[in-house]
Amino acid sequence: MSNDDQYDGVGGTGQTRTRLPDPPSDGYGGPRRTPRSSRGLITVVGVVVLLIAAIAFANRSGDTPDTTTADKAPDTTSTAPTGTTPVTTKTAGIPKGFAHDEQGAQSAAANYAVALGSDGMLKKDVRHALVDAVYTPEAAAQRKGAQDAAYSPAFLATLGLDANGNAPQGSTFVTRAVPVGTRVESYGPATAKVAVWYTGLVGMSGAKSTTPVRTTWKTWTFELTWAGDGWKVTSDSQQDGPAPVPGDVAASTSDDISKAVQEFGGFTYAR
Repeated sequence: MSNDDQYDGVGGTGQTRTRLPDPPSDGYGGPRRTPRSSRGLITVVGVVVLLIAAIAFANRSGDTPDTTTADKAPDTTSTAPTGTTPVTTKTAGIPKGFAHDEQGAQSAAANYAVALGSDGMLKKDVRHALVDAVYTPEAAAQRKGAQDAAYSPAFLATLGLDANGNAPQGSTFVTRAVPVGTRVESYGPATAKVAVWYTGLVGMSGAKSTTPVRTTWKTWTFELTWAGDGWKVTSDSQQDGPAPVPGDVAASTSDDISKAVQEFGGFTYAR
């Protein structure tokens, strides 16, 4: 028998109802029963209406809360951000001074993903400064030559850029990494391994662009070491995903994308 069959018969389609014996009498003429009337319902409705009215009154603009009442408003710490306060100093435009703890390692990894995913990597001098700020001296020395070869004039040309990494006049080359979250793979006072899940924007925004700005989803994993005054990267790797199903928001025009990139700055990411 289906669930529907089990419940459809209740209340008048031939199913037998059994009346249980009344509870023992209280000695005064039979069992007591709670009278059913609309009085209880009216009372409940009245209380709800009064409660709604009180909330609306308390939320009116310009009202001053009554601090003499027993019920106090929630303390501001109940909705305050958790984690270490974001740093205020920078090197080569990259936040520095992250805490020597697990949260600091996550903050460093997230900000390093932003820096290494920026358009500064397309220009040799800026790229070298970013690499020196993010990696240990040994790791930086190993990467500079390989990256210089990778960002060759021929490669930049495939992106629509000139040999110096500049976009054509009237166009904007967009490349950004936007962290979605971090995950600690391992942590110790001297070393840490942190994965950064991020969405990326990459492409040329312009009327004549053949490579419009698109989104990517990747996970960037950093091996970090504490180098005396901060976290430094010793090695890193990337893999695709996790990627959500694309949304149904219509693509913006190239002008809107160019303006957004120029007008909306990035964040200092802190855990």
